[in-house]
Amino acid sequence: MKFFLRFGHLLVLFLILLLALICVNELGYLDRWKTSDIEVEFIKSDVDYDSDGTDDYTDILNGARDFIAMKPKYKSAYYAGGYPDDDYYVCTDLIWYALGEAGYDFKEMIDEDIKNNQSDYDIDVIDSNIDFRRVKNIRAFLDKYAEKLTTDASDYTAWQGGDIVVYEDHIGIVSDKRNSKGISYIIHHDGYHNYEEDGLTRKKIVGHYRFNLNLESA
Repeated sequence: MKFFLRFGHLLVLFLILLLALICVNELGYLDRWKTSDIEVEFIKSDVDYDSDGTDDYTDILNGARDFIAMKPKYKSAYYAGGYPDDDYYVCTDLIWYALGEAGYDFKEMIDEDIKNNQSDYDIDVIDSNIDFRRVKNIRAFLDKYAEKLTTDASDYTAWQGGDIVVYEDHIGIVSDKRNSKGISYIIHHDGYHNYEEDGLTRKKIVGHYRFNLNLESA
């Protein structure tokens, strides 16, 4: 009887440890120990928009890392003037912040395009305080002006640090870190997972873009 009780206790302990391991892995804490055996050359942009000596793709990637280095808190809120004025941000705030590192005023760019091409955005009422922070609007802008790339994450050579990845209800910046299969990490802010993690395919990818703007395409 003591043997079975002891065995039962060990079994319960094992199950608890197994559940804890699954939870830790789901939260992304194990990602930091993953290493990539696959090397993919980092592509640099021919454009240095802000003339700081660093190409746009590197600036965007660095901007994304600067954003998460602030350890932003998550809250969806409306702000007069558009930009959050506290320590709370949403996923889309990473995009304008990262692009700002390369010298782009993304809010102004989207606001101007919505004003001139409102029907492209399926917007009934224009609101510059929030339009640039909506995933669907950012996707519509990128569909028009950015370089559209594959959404197949297993085609790992097509994914580069500084790319923008869009999901149905989320958005992030592609990292230059990769897992052991060569699939890129994602830098993002959703209030739950790690800021930079092996989570590119956790949600269905609906858009993958490189910020090579062609402002004469529409």
